[in-house]
Amino acid sequence: MVITNLSKDKTSIEYDQLLCSEEASAGLRDQLVFLAVVNIFLSITAFLGNVLIQVVLHKETSLYPPTNLLLRTLSASDLIIGVIGHPLGVTFFLSSVKERWDICLYAVKAAFPVCYFLGLVSFLILTVISVDRLLALLLKLRYRQVVTLKRTWVTVITICTLSIIPSTMYFWNENISIWCSIIATSLGLLISAFSYTKIFLKLRQNQSQVRQTLQQPASLAGQLNIARYRKAVYSALWLQLTLVVCYVPFGIIVEVLWLIQEFSPSMYLAEYIAGTLVFLNSSLNPILYCWKIREVRQAVKDTIRHIFCPSS
Repeated sequence: MVITNLSKDKTSIEYDQLLCSEEASAGLRDQLVFLAVVNIFLSITAFLGNVLIQVVLHKETSLYPPTNLLLRTLSASDLIIGVIGHPLGVTFFLSSVKERWDICLYAVKAAFPVCYFLGLVSFLILTVISVDRLLALLLKLRYRQVVTLKRTWVTVITICTLSIIPSTMYFWNENISIWCSIIATSLGLLISAFSYTKIFLKLRQNQSQVRQTLQQPASLAGQLNIARYRKAVYSALWLQLTLVVCYVPFGIIVEVLWLIQEFSPSMYLAEYIAGTLVFLNSSLNPILYCWKIREVRQAVKDTIRHIFCPSS
């Protein structure tokens, strides 16, 4: 993140230079070391968890291919966070402790576009998943004709391409990046909120209709399908809510700093903790996949069993 600020001598400096300064790390040595250790641990869990999910989703054939692709894209984003995002965070914290401001500055300048890109991709993929779940309910039998693997690939590639633009704008105009983030986040939240609201209203309507014809075999079969669909919706909703909970504190702090442009060690520390919370999302998602998606949970069990007990 880069925010232009006026220092005491009224010279214009960039916020990443403020982060990599004695002012930002004053009295925070122990906290920075602790956050570095936390990020090392989260890097390992994000890497191992998402590698396992990638292997499982590659083998899993019961999930509809477009849904599988969206989950694999989301997991790939989390995997890259574990491989690149966390190490950059660790480099930043430790270089601040050692007062190696040159290394610190490189870490900050590399972390922003990478994490901005990956975070935006994850958020937009979850928005697409919410729309996908709505289409599955509204289109019914036509769903598989409309939502195809080819169209999903086009959507994923488009999202990745569009996400590159605002993340690289950081190097030319940081305000454009921030406004793009605000607009994309607002639109994504509105679309997701509309999709899930429409879904639950429709499910409530279908539930009342099923009660009227509960004894008919066709209705019982439909009820089972709705129950399975409801689980898929809740799985997607859990992923979306977890991302929002992990990202919102960082977004709020960034906007506050951007508006008031008054900095203190406590505010720097709050931003560091919020940034670590953002990275935590990449370790939580594999747990949610296993907890909320039955097919993934069973495939993970089989994979782990095969690793530790190959003869079985």
